Amino acid sequence: MHAQPTGSDFSGRARSNSSFSESLVELLGRIDARRADTAEQREAIFRLRYDAYRREGVIPANPSATFSDAYDQTPNAYLLGLYIEGKLASSIRIHVASREFPESPTLQAFPDYLQPEIDAGKIIIDPNRFVADEGLSRLHVGLPYATLRLSHLAAEYFHADLALAPVRVEHQAFYRRAFNYQLLCEPRPYLLLARPLSLMAIRYPTVDEVAHRRFPFLRSTHAERRMLFARPGSTPPPAFTANEAHSSPAAT
Repeated sequence: MHAQPTGSDFSGRARSNSSFSESLVELLGRIDARRADTAEQREAIFRLRYDAYRREGVIPANPSATFSDAYDQTPNAYLLGLYIEGKLASSIRIHVASREFPESPTLQAFPDYLQPEIDAGKIIIDPNRFVADEGLSRLHVGLPYATLRLSHLAAEYFHADLALAPVRVEHQAFYRRAFNYQLLCEPRPYLLLARPLSLMAIRYPTVDEVAHRRFPFLRSTHAERRMLFARPGSTPPPAFTANEAHSSPAAT
């Protein structure tokens, strides 16, 4: 979908105090983040999407009770799931767009803003199709932060220049307060959804130091990033190989 979770309460003010950070660290200790490589894992994510979108009335019903699109199949797409005690709690799809691999749903929606970045050789992280289990998101209020953390990990792993947030108008304030995203464009129609989304973004790597200081739970190890984004039996796409070769193995 887009860079805020459907099926959860994501309207509260961002909190950066130590107790909230500590609670996020505790939650991350209970979460198992996995890349959806199997048909079974992907099917579960498509069912979670469908349930979340139907609750919000942004897609029509369909007999399969699943929701996917052509962008799930592009070579630069990473489908990720967060599991709590073995249950799928949330999911996000991350596209890593570059000159060599430009496929991205948000690029399709906002080409006038993003195509010049691609043409200039920039690497763009496009988190989309962000959904959450309704019950688990109410039980674990930090789940949206834990899920958004994955796009931050992707930006570090691929040495991105720009990270996007295609969001509804009512969620702009959260992204501005929580992560200092800046509004680039007012809402437009977005891939297969009934509600338009606006475009927000932050630039890397200048955001890293501030983000890590405000939200220590965003820190990750090289091993964690590789586990999520280095596909078994293959090397990173050519656009990213040189960048990844220089990545430090130390925690950042």
